[in-house]
Amino acid sequence: MADQLGQDMTGRIVIVGAGHAGGTAAALLRQYGWTGPITLLGDEPIAPYQRPPLSKAWLKGEADAESLALRPVSFYGEHDIALHLSTHVVQVLARSREVELSSGERLVYDHLILAVGAAARRLAIPGADLKGVLELRTAADAERLKAALGPGRRLAVIGGGYVGLEAAASARALGAEAVVIEREPRVLARVACETLSSFFQAYHTDRGVAFELNAGVEAFVARDDAVAGVKLSDGRVLPCDAILVGVGAIAHESLARQAGCACGHGIIVDAQGRTSVEGLYAIGDCTQRPLWPYGVEGRLESVPNALEQAKQVAALLCGKPPPQPETPWFWSDQYELKLQIAGLPHHAVRQIIRGDPQTTKFAVFHLDAENRVQAVEAINAPAEFMAGRQLIGSRKPVAPEKLRDMSISMKEVAA
Repeated sequence: MADQLGQDMTGRIVIVGAGHAGGTAAALLRQYGWTGPITLLGDEPIAPYQRPPLSKAWLKGEADAESLALRPVSFYGEHDIALHLSTHVVQVLARSREVELSSGERLVYDHLILAVGAAARRLAIPGADLKGVLELRTAADAERLKAALGPGRRLAVIGGGYVGLEAAASARALGAEAVVIEREPRVLARVACETLSSFFQAYHTDRGVAFELNAGVEAFVARDDAVAGVKLSDGRVLPCDAILVGVGAIAHESLARQAGCACGHGIIVDAQGRTSVEGLYAIGDCTQRPLWPYGVEGRLESVPNALEQAKQVAALLCGKPPPQPETPWFWSDQYELKLQIAGLPHHAVRQIIRGDPQTTKFAVFHLDAENRVQAVEAINAPAEFMAGRQLIGSRKPVAPEKLRDMSISMKEVAA
C-alpha cells in the first residue's frame, strides 16, 4: 500500500459507487484542485443521497430523493464530474487499469476508487424470497417498505439493531403494529451496552412495539404467494403483512477480489484508503480500515466514516497532507430520542453512567484501565457526546467521580 503520488492532478479518476463516500470523494477532488477527468458510476437511478433518513423521514413521508440529495444534480455537470447512473461495473482489470461495464464498455483509469458499500445480509431459510420480505439499504427499498406500512398493518422486524429499531419506531408513527425478533437476549447486543439496550427496549415497549428475544427464526410463512407470518424456532407463528430483515450487512468485495486486492471483513485499506493494488483505493462501508486510536482494524458503517475516508483519499491523490484521523462516531434517531455515540469500547474495563437512565437524558462512558475514555453513548446529551469525543481524541485520563457528578460540567471534566 505504497503508491507514490506526485503533484500531477490531470489523470483519469473513476469512482465506482455513487453513495455518500463516492459522491463526497468526487466533490472533494475538485475542491482540492484535481483538474483531470472524474467519472462517477452509480448503480442506482438517482444521484448521491443521504441514506440514514431512509428508516425515518422517508418512511414517514417527510423526505424524498430531492430533499435527501447530497448536492443538486446540476452540481456534477457544473464541476465537470461525469455522473453515470443505473450503471453496473462487472469487473476491474487492474493490469490494464480498466473497468468493464455490464454494457461491455470499458473505461480506462489512472486511479480507481471503489466506494461500493455493502449488501444487506439475507437469511437462508424457507420463504426468504416471498413477496413482502424486505430489506433497507436503498431509496427503492425504503419506498417498498413505506408502501407496506400504515394503520392496521403488521410489520415483523428481524434483528434488533439500530435500523430495525428505527424502522419499528417509524412503523408505529404510521399506525402499524411492529414486533422486533432478536436472537440475542437483548436488543442492540452487538452495538451498545446493556444499559442502553434496556432503555431502548423499555422506550419502544411503552410505545407499542412488541419484542421476541432469544428467538430463532425458522421460516417465513406464505399465504397466496406473499408473506403472512414468521415461524419461530419454538414452533410459534407470528402473523404479519411484511417483514424487514435487518441482520447486518456484508461488504461488497467481489470487484476488489477480482482485481487482486487483499480482503478480510471488507476491502483492506490503510489510513488513506490505499488497497494492496497500486492505483486502486477503497472507501466507505466496503472497507476494513485502521481504527484510530485503538490500534485495531475493523469495518465501520456510518456517514462520518464515509466522509473521513473520502477526505483522506482526495487529499492523498491531490498531494495534500493527510487529515488528522477522526474518532469514529455514529447516531440514531428514534421517536424523540437522539442517540449519539463517539468511539468504540475497545479495551474498556468499566462503565460510568452520567445522569439517570430513567430519564431521557443520560450518557454511558466506557473507560480503559488508565481511565481514558474509549467510547461514550449519549441519549439527548450533546454536551456529554461532544466532550466525550474530545476526550477520546486527547487520550487524557479523567476522574471517574467527576464524570459521574452532574454538578460538574462536562467542560470542567474535559479541561
